[in-house]
Amino acid sequence: MTKFLFWNLNKRPLKASIISLATLYEVDIFMFVECSITPSELLQALNRNGAATYHYSPSIGCTKVEIFTQFSDDFMKPVLETDRLTVRHLKLPGLINILIAVVHFPSKMTYRSDESQALECVNLIKSIEEAEKTIKHSRTVLVGDLNMNPFEDGVVGANALHGVMSRQIANKNARTVQNRRYPFFYNPMWSLFGDGSPGPPGTYFYSKAEPKVFFWNIFDQVLIRPDLLGAFRNDDLKILDSDGSQSFLSKTGLPDKKITSDHLPIFFKLNL
Repeated sequence: MTKFLFWNLNKRPLKASIISLATLYEVDIFMFVECSITPSELLQALNRNGAATYHYSPSIGCTKVEIFTQFSDDFMKPVLETDRLTVRHLKLPGLINILIAVVHFPSKMTYRSDESQALECVNLIKSIEEAEKTIKHSRTVLVGDLNMNPFEDGVVGANALHGVMSRQIANKNARTVQNRRYPFFYNPMWSLFGDGSPGPPGTYFYSKAEPKVFFWNIFDQVLIRPDLLGAFRNDDLKILDSDGSQSFLSKTGLPDKKITSDHLPIFFKLNL
């Protein structure tokens, strides 16, 4: 199993929690956004026993994502990058090679409207599809802070990410709308919404005195192409609320940004 962890650190100095997570979950690939810890600082912390367990996997043109792996960056080369997106070709010896797209998508504060945010997702999916054409397969996993919920237009729209809640639907690979074929992503994050989920009701909490408010949101997501679904089990996806010693939640059960981050991390495995 290859183990992945994504976390929006909210520019917090969370080295201790990252070290605990690395030990507790035996993370192979860390993906961070809003990371204010320098790569050298974080590597020194992760490799504190002197063994070069973790390596920094630098970007070429992406300034919003930082990646650290338990293997040389030679096995995870960038295929395509923008300021907010990095698409890597993961080629571990003896395992199925895949594409990992990691994104920190602009927030609603940037675009000011759901419609503008959704339209920008059209460019995001074009970049991912370009990388898939370059590598000549679509064994792709998209992970990151989308700053949208799974039900929003930019995530579900056919000409956007086209993420669906049903594995059965996703396994149809694509659907045709107005004579155009649109490939699916499977979005397992739907199953982690609300009190019926095994962990926290979401990854981000927001409350404002206005008529429409969701309170809990799932902005941090992992979406998987149908060609990679054989390597993924829903039970291997979790929203984390602790590093094993430090809770990420306040006494009221909300993400405690004074102690850790305003976002909760997501952890998942792929059987490559």
